[in-house]
Amino acid sequence: MISLRLLSLLLLCIPSSVLSKEIPVVNGALGGVREKPSSTTNPKVKLATSPQVSGTPVAGKLRYVKNSGVCETTPNVFQASGYADLTTSQSMWFWFFAARTNPSTAPLAIWLNGGPGSSSMIGLFQENGPCRINTDKKTVSLNPYSWNTNANMLYIDQPIGVGFSHGTLTVSGAKQAAAAVWQMLQIFFKDPTFSAYATNPFAIWTESYGGHYGPAFANYFLQQNAAIKAGTLSGITINLKTLGVGNGLTDPLSQYPQYMVYAASNPYRQIVSNSVITKANTSYYKSGGCQSQIQNCYKTGSTSTCSNAQSYCNNNILSPLAGSVDVYDVRQPSNDPYPPDLTSYLTSSAVTSKIGSEATWQETNDDVYDNFANTGDWMLNSAPDLEAVINAGVRTVLYDGDADYILNYKGYEAMISNLVTSFSSSYNSQAFATYTVAGHAAGLFKNAGTFSYVRIYGAGHEVPAYNYTGLAVGQAALQFFTQAMSGGPLTST
Repeated sequence: MISLRLLSLLLLCIPSSVLSKEIPVVNGALGGVREKPSSTTNPKVKLATSPQVSGTPVAGKLRYVKNSGVCETTPNVFQASGYADLTTSQSMWFWFFAARTNPSTAPLAIWLNGGPGSSSMIGLFQENGPCRINTDKKTVSLNPYSWNTNANMLYIDQPIGVGFSHGTLTVSGAKQAAAAVWQMLQIFFKDPTFSAYATNPFAIWTESYGGHYGPAFANYFLQQNAAIKAGTLSGITINLKTLGVGNGLTDPLSQYPQYMVYAASNPYRQIVSNSVITKANTSYYKSGGCQSQIQNCYKTGSTSTCSNAQSYCNNNILSPLAGSVDVYDVRQPSNDPYPPDLTSYLTSSAVTSKIGSEATWQETNDDVYDNFANTGDWMLNSAPDLEAVINAGVRTVLYDGDADYILNYKGYEAMISNLVTSFSSSYNSQAFATYTVAGHAAGLFKNAGTFSYVRIYGAGHEVPAYNYTGLAVGQAALQFFTQAMSGGPLTST
């Protein structure tokens, strides 16, 4: 078994862009906290010398190119990519794909990756978009199980500075991010090309730090809708019907003690030695340890308290228990190359010259991540927002892959069991049932009212990127997505 000291040295030597994927490695710790606050001007985003979309930013307007021919090659399926200019110095990247069938009446879903600071192009090209990156990291293949099969999909790089988005960084928490994306959607729905979609059923789908984003965004949108209805706010109502969150960080107090449990016992292998698990357990429960620090964060909401809790817990719990496995798929060694990296493809002039991008793409923006880490947003409890959304009647689906360590199913299920909603009693009294896809056992699930949860067998952190025996890559994910978007409960097929 690799020693913790050696593991820490290895982590320090590996660039975060190689190791992190959605969760950055900072000072050798997954989800660590840097000592000094980052700049708010975003020096790590390089603007292209010759912007591809026409015109200069005008606050409250869209700039985009239509039908670039990139990614979605299904005949007669509309796509558009470009920017929503929140201000003259803040441009938020989006990529829209119309549904392959009946786009005028199909629901509209936005997709958000996590980090915080990670690009939603991860979801588009590695998970559920119209195409997937190939193992050569330079080409893509059409995805028959794309989520735009029966839904209009809108992928958004947010907050500002993430992915292809560029401009002044002002967001340092999920609730601020919600307001910025609300503003982006107001601009989007005012544009003549997209205004017809404003009345279609609307959904938020997200993963990872989306356990914060999804509940915060959905609850904020409901509050904005109520203000519009009451006449205290002018705007376009967001017709929110569905929320989906995969492998999410929602309630750290419920989820962190389960890292020890998952490391010791999961469907695949023990991740680290018993002594490492014992040490992490002590770090969690001792006086002044991780548990008490999270509790103090919940109680006070203090920036320093919550940021310190993130630093301590991730240095003493999250990172040591990761061992030498791929934290996104414990079946694989660390630095597993799957899903293939997107950087070569999304920085290729053959692609960027067509899609309208104005900034050099990066998987995760460290400045955005640091802004969140310095406020301690990571350790805030998003369960109250989630409870409010569920109680409001929004069809809510939480899902995860059983091979993911970083936000593992044991923690996710503990979080769900601790929710207090109108459906919680019914949910907690049920036993899991087998979730089948085309007759194949694909996982376990429960339905309670408008709430559903499904654990997918053989899937890592990015659930749609994996397959299970007898099923194609993304087939199970498309089934639960389609069922949720139709407004009904999850059902086996």
